[in-house]
Order: sequence, then structure tokens, then C-alpha cells
Amino acid sequence: MRIHFIAIGGSAMHNLAIALHKKGFEVSGSDDAIFEPSAGRLARFGLLPPEMGWHPEMITSDLDAVILGMHAFIDNPELLRAQELGLKIYSYPEYIYEQTKNKLRVVIGGSHGKTTITSMILHVLNFHGKDFDYLVGAQLEGFDTMVKVTDSAPMIIIEGDEYLASPIDRRPKFHLYKANIAVISGVAWDHVNVFPTFGEYMLQFEAFIDTIQSGGKLIYCETDKELRNIVELSNSEITKIGYDIPPHDVKSGVTYLLPQHLPLKVFGDHNLMNLSAAKLVCKELGIYEEAFNEAIVSFKGAAKRLELLFAGKNTSVFKDFAHSPSKVKATVEAVKSQFEERKLVACIELHTFSSLNKNFLLQYADTMIQADNPIVYIDEKTFQQKKITPFSEIDVRTAFKNDRLTFFDNANTLEQYLRGLNFKDTNLLLMSSGNFGGMDLIKLARELNI
Repeated sequence: MRIHFIAIGGSAMHNLAIALHKKGFEVSGSDDAIFEPSAGRLARFGLLPPEMGWHPEMITSDLDAVILGMHAFIDNPELLRAQELGLKIYSYPEYIYEQTKNKLRVVIGGSHGKTTITSMILHVLNFHGKDFDYLVGAQLEGFDTMVKVTDSAPMIIIEGDEYLASPIDRRPKFHLYKANIAVISGVAWDHVNVFPTFGEYMLQFEAFIDTIQSGGKLIYCETDKELRNIVELSNSEITKIGYDIPPHDVKSGVTYLLPQHLPLKVFGDHNLMNLSAAKLVCKELGIYEEAFNEAIVSFKGAAKRLELLFAGKNTSVFKDFAHSPSKVKATVEAVKSQFEERKLVACIELHTFSSLNKNFLLQYADTMIQADNPIVYIDEKTFQQKKITPFSEIDVRTAFKNDRLTFFDNANTLEQYLRGLNFKDTNLLLMSSGNFGGMDLIKLARELNI
């Protein structure tokens, strides 16, 4: 098979390219810019384009398929050439389905927790030596790549994103996988540039339920009222299985799963909820409670999810990918409840399209109320790049409903402020899907005033 990737540098795209290369396919690709870690990984497998840019001459009639990434525009010269030649053009989720339509497909969807639930399942399956394919949105310990597609594995575990599949396929990605077993972890409005109302966003999850194959299973968070309503109203011929937070105890900064009193390396109600979902999926895959518990105690968490940057006697510094309101609230509450005796300095960087929408900003109300020192940072350059009128500190405080909140739009000023604080008996939580203006967070964590 000869496959060409348009916009090969994307997170999922470059991992799929590597997976198909490992499968023995002849893979080529192009992009106008490729950053790390994508560039290094592609180079390791001989797949890094020799020069950046779009090259329509690479699109030839002997290609078996073209896979189109979201980064490309609809007037991309390679895309236009592929259309002109009448080649089969896939989005990456569409091609994942094409490669796995004869396998059992487990699809994890939801506004939050997708990566962690998927990672937990992969960890347990790997621990017990099972043969499986996968697609996950983070680099995991013990896994070379974020995508694996083979001929031999009987099943695939897929993190199912609700964002659009490609520039010419406006369906949400998770609609294309046609799950046999599906998870919905919860719903909280996101991607306002595509789904401008909460109602439109919810419709995507209703439609996702309809894509579950007849006789399939839906595992869902039954404490989420909005989700529970759409699940109960669904007439799909599927089995619906709800889950909740499992019994647990927290002592001296460690969470124990009850009644076995198993010490976990992850914490927070949201992660315990994720664990419940993963356990139910594994049960459907033939791994029952005792075997699941044996494996899950060694799960350290998905990359960038409550990642521990520093741990002192009475101070810990965490970095988390949280950026949407529901994730910010859950992460702040998790750190605060795990270390009740410590104060919490919590800093969120806003830089996604949704978070910089003044109307959507109101969704952050009360999300950081449990932080003793809440901080919001927005890089002033982000406003300029996205051509958005900058927020004032009053705008941010009003939206977050938090008079104690401090606002920064300059990374150097933020870093000086953090370095000036006393972190004795205090934790620092840094939340962002960006990079805090290039701040060296590990160096900062090690040099705090403790």
C-alpha cells in the first residue's frame, strides 16, 4: 500500500504514519512546519519530509490513499491535486476505521478524562500481555508511539475526540469509529468555534451514541445529569452501564482504593471516576476486578496529567494539561482534597480559541474557588496573534467570579511573582495546554522559595 499524508506533522497524523510504516506500508508525507516531538519521531523512521512545504507533484495516480490532516486548508495544492486525480481521500479517523473494521472497537469519548481512561485501559492490557491496537492522545510509559495498527490484534482501544475529522469532513472524529464498546466520561461545552451553543455540542454526543453498533455497550458517567438525560432518552439497541466514584480513602497524601486498601499513584475524584470507567471496559474485555486491581496500582498517570515536577517535604509542584472549565475545576479540587493541610497556588494559562472567547470565558465561574491563590495568565502575544481584544483583570475576575484572583499577561512578570511567594506548606499547580510563554517550569519548580 502507498499512502501519502497531507500535514504529516500533526500529533495523531505522525503517529499513524509511523504505525503504517511499521505495518509495511510505503508512507510519504508533507507539511509546512513540523515541530518536536513529531519531527524527531518521523526522522527516526525515515519519514520526515526532506523539505517543508506542499508538493503537488508528490500526489500521483498510483497512491492507494491520501490521509488529510486538520492542519491543511481546503485550497491546499496537494489536496486539490488528489481531488483532480480522483484519489481516495481519508481523514485519519476514517482511515483508522478502514484498518480496524474487522476488530472489536472500544471508543472512549467525553469532554474530559478521555486520555486518562484510555491510558488506564492500555496499561492494564499491556500489564497482562494482551494483543491490542490503540490510538491515544498522549505518550505513555511503555509504549513507543501513540498509535498502533496491526493485522493481528483482535481489538483496538481508541481515544475518541469530538473535534472535526478534517477540513473536508466536518463530522466529529468519534462518529467515524463505529464503536462496539463506547465510553462517555461526561459532557461540558467546548470547541465553541465549531459548536457555538451548548445544545449543538450536546447533539454530537447524542449522535455518537447512535453510532454504537447494534448489541454494543455504552459505559457512561451516571453522575453527569446532562449526560444521563441523553443516555436515558436514547433508543439505540445497546446495553447502558453507568458508573460513579469508587469507594476510597485518602491518608497522608495517598489515595487508597477500598475495600482492598490498594494504594494508587493517581488521585482526585476525576481520576477515580476515570478508573471506574476503565475497570468496566476491562471487564468487557475479559479482565476482571482482581486482575484489573493488580495492574492499576502501578499506573502513574497519562503524560501531562497531574505530572509531578517537584516534591519536597511539604511542597509539591504539578503540571496539568487542564484548560477547559470542567478540567480546571476537577484538577484544582483534586490537588486541594489530596493535600488538605497545604495551601494551593493554582495558575491557569488560557490560550485556546474557546477560552479567549469573552462569552465562553463565563464558563470558568467558580472553577478556581478552592485555590488559596488563584492566578490566570494569558500571553499578551496570544491576543495579538488571534486578533482578539485583550481581557482586563476586571474581565477575568468577573468571569471567574473570584475577587482573590490575580491576572498576568506577561510570562516574566508571572515568574517573578511566583518566585516571590513563600511555598512552605503550599502546593503549586500549573495548568495549560500551552507552555506559559516558554517558561522553564522544571527549573522554576526546583527554585521556588520553600
